[in-house]
Amino acid sequence: MRKGELESRILILVTLALVAFGIVMVYSATSASAAVGGSNPNYYLERQGIYAALGIALMVIAQRWDYRRLRKLSGTLVLISVASLFAVLVIGPVVNGAQRWISLGPAAFQPSELAKLALVIWAAAYLARHKAPRTLNDLVRPIGALAGLFAALLLLEPDMGTAIAMLVMLCGVLLVAGTPIRVLGSAMMIAGALGTAAIWFEPYRRARFFAFLHPWHDAQGTGFQIVQAMIGMGSGGIFGVGLGQGVQKIFYLPEAPTDMMLANIGEELGLVGVTLVVGSYVLFGWAGFKVALACRDPFGKYLASGITVLVCGQAAINIAAVMSIAPLTGIPLPFLSYGGSSLVVLLAAVGILLNIAHRGTATHTASVSDRSRGDSRTRPASTRDRRRVAREGSGRDVRRVAGSRRGTARS
Repeated sequence: MRKGELESRILILVTLALVAFGIVMVYSATSASAAVGGSNPNYYLERQGIYAALGIALMVIAQRWDYRRLRKLSGTLVLISVASLFAVLVIGPVVNGAQRWISLGPAAFQPSELAKLALVIWAAAYLARHKAPRTLNDLVRPIGALAGLFAALLLLEPDMGTAIAMLVMLCGVLLVAGTPIRVLGSAMMIAGALGTAAIWFEPYRRARFFAFLHPWHDAQGTGFQIVQAMIGMGSGGIFGVGLGQGVQKIFYLPEAPTDMMLANIGEELGLVGVTLVVGSYVLFGWAGFKVALACRDPFGKYLASGITVLVCGQAAINIAAVMSIAPLTGIPLPFLSYGGSSLVVLLAAVGILLNIAHRGTATHTASVSDRSRGDSRTRPASTRDRRRVAREGSGRDVRRVAGSRRGTARS
């Protein structure tokens, strides 16, 4: 089996299995409430199916398109992401008190999803050309400054959960690149202090944080979502109440098909279903990091690590919030939660990861770095180079033999 082929197969199987399972669970979480409300029970199922088909098409394209071309596009992607994050604050509709989407006819696009992928591509390209930051000053310029700009724009939407996921992803890339843990620890302490200030000075964030600490103190108010999630998870038991038989999703559990998808899975499929979901993300992480370790191209190595941390880190944050281990952040569960932007962008990212598994582990290549252009390419040694090396080696052998003969004659 070719090197990296096992990891590629695992990534494909796990991703497609999660997407298919997510479509089933989206239908389960939305059909009953839609039928009770007199709407089309298949509405969310049809839309999620369209998003999945589009995402899989992009995944296939990205799998066949050389990922190294993304290095030249990294700056453009960042500029587009920054512009779209500014645009959403101006023209984006307000939904549930937040401006996170740009309407595109019947669909809506969430710029923050593209921003996460653009940032990891840019960070991988930058770290492939420069040494990893060794001090806080090195980290601030320019990686920290750009990450701070993205985080500030996300907090204005407001979307603190995506900002947290983005910083976790960036820390994963920096750690693989060789940034000392003490530097990352100091940076995370600063980010944590700023995050605490953002929570304290925003009333709804402060209420959500205290609801996480004491959800049962206001079970019908600020703690309602957490309490209902715990009821759903607990009522499922080991094997669950049965697929489609849950009752929490019917006007009890807020955001059941999106942020609280795991609670719906826990109620209907029990501990077994939740364990399989968590195990799938663990398997995805193992395969993704194996691809990163095997990649001989620094850009590919950092990009593979960032994409893996993006998927698994986002899943960990969502699972921790649903299980009341961490405050609610509004982050969807990758590949499972309803949402077109997240599903399409993540599937495209998996396609890039598969391309790295195919091209980044190629053997018999010689790395040729062009520092003046900040580019790095790999190419096989030419026939002319091999002949030149052979001639030089033959010349050295002749001189060595002649010298040995002269030494014998003198003796």
